[in-house]
Amino acid sequence: MEALILYYDDTYPSVKEQKAFEKNIFNKTHRTDSEIALLEGLTVVYKSSIDLYFYVIGSSYENELMLMAVLNCLFDSLSQMLRKNVEKRALLENMEGLFLAVDEIVDGGVILESDPQQVVHRVALRGEDVPLTEQTVSQVYLFSLHPPSGFELFCNFPNKLGP
Repeated sequence: MEALILYYDDTYPSVKEQKAFEKNIFNKTHRTDSEIALLEGLTVVYKSSIDLYFYVIGSSYENELMLMAVLNCLFDSLSQMLRKNVEKRALLENMEGLFLAVDEIVDGGVILESDPQQVVHRVALRGEDVPLTEQTVSQVYLFSLHPPSGFELFCNFPNKLGP
């Protein structure tokens, strides 16, 4: 079960191609201890935590250190927001935090922020300004719009993509 998957270009235009790509990445990365891989001409940085896998994917021309900075910012932000309990159940109960954090870190494939302290602070401020239900709906709507080219970001739960 995927929690959030964003494609910022049309490298994989159909849902079928996207699912095949996601399954391929998971199969190539879920049993390794490394944090970076090259797959299908793309740079993949990833991290796992208990029952979650986080991926940030860019073209082979993207700087892997910048991709890793995005991944670490997302993970560290979620870790702070979830009180170091980065696991499936906690994330599902706080999906709006995930949406807001991603919205603060990346906009349309453009990296906006890489400091988790700033992300957590901004998410907290946004939580005070807008009712929770509106945040969630607006964030889901924003992420479903046609994003411009950039890099891909997704977080998945292994039970759907596993072998």
